[in-house]
Amino acid sequence: METNHHPNWIVFARIPSEKSDVPRVIAYINTRLSSLHFLLHRDIINHRDISLISFLNNNICYYIMNVYSDSSHSALKYLKDTEVNIDNVLLMTGDFNIRDSLWDPSFTFHSSISDN
Repeated sequence: METNHHPNWIVFARIPSEKSDVPRVIAYINTRLSSLHFLLHRDIINHRDISLISFLNNNICYYIMNVYSDSSHSALKYLKDTEVNIDNVLLMTGDFNIRDSLWDPSFTFHSSISDN
């Protein structure tokens, strides 16, 4: 896995167990925020297209989740089918790759993936 490295940024990426398991999400946290003790949680969510990162603020644990949804929506299906209760998710972001008439009136199709 090749990523850009800079001394002012900490890279958070899942280490692949094999070549076909290369992660498709990555997070960069500025070193000025390192006192918040960021940690990648592969122990809670272990998927190549999802990163779950925790940090502490005033002794409360918060989470940031980054999601990439491929054309078969495997990450979204994983999240739906995995029974994980994660409190304090402050931010969930990513590329969900879902075209739907719910948010794009020029698109006439409704996807059941959107409902999930």
